[in-house]
Amino acid sequence: MENSGNHRKGRGSGSDGSNNIDAEGFRPNVGIIVLNTRGQVLWARRVGGKDAWQFPQGGINPGESPEQALYRELYEEVGLTRDQVSLIACTRGWLRYRLPKRLQRKRSEPLCIGQKQKWFLLKLEAPDSAIGFDNGCKPEFDHWRWVSYWHPLSKVVSFKREVYRRALTELAPQQIQLERRWLREHE
Repeated sequence: MENSGNHRKGRGSGSDGSNNIDAEGFRPNVGIIVLNTRGQVLWARRVGGKDAWQFPQGGINPGESPEQALYRELYEEVGLTRDQVSLIACTRGWLRYRLPKRLQRKRSEPLCIGQKQKWFLLKLEAPDSAIGFDNGCKPEFDHWRWVSYWHPLSKVVSFKREVYRRALTELAPQQIQLERRWLREHE
C-alpha cells in the first residue's frame, strides 16, 4: 500500500540538532519501526530521493528524551500520534553510523560525523489510513508501503545497513511473536 500527501515539517523546538552533538561527533537520533498486525514494517520513500527508502527517524532535541523524540518524529514524519501505536520494544543501547564525508556539513560546529540512534519498535493500532503526510509539517517522505521485516536490509543506503541489521536483529523476537499470532488467528 502506498500513500502520499503534501505538508510542511516542523522541528519541535526549531533545532536542527546541530547544537546537540556529543563529544565524539554523533548526533542523538531515534529510529522508528512501525509494524502492522501481520508483522510487516512501514517503509517510506524520501521526498526527492529517487528510490531512496528508509524507516522514519529524526534527531533528539536538547532537553528531550528519546521517547519524547520518538512520538514527535512519528507525528512529523508519518502523521501518527501516540494513541495510534503501541510501544513494543526499544534497543538496549545506542547504535551508531558514520555519515559519508560528502554528507558531513564541513562548516558546522561542532562537526557531526554521524548519528547515534535508539531504535523503537511500534505496533500500529489505527487503520492504515491514519498514516499520512498532510499534518502541516514539511514532508520528508512522499510514499509509504508495508514490506517484509527483513526487506529494508537489502534496500537501505549502504552506510545505514549495519545499524539496520543490528536494530532489526535485536527487535526481531518481538516481531516474530506478532507475526505468529496473526498467522494463528488467520489459519
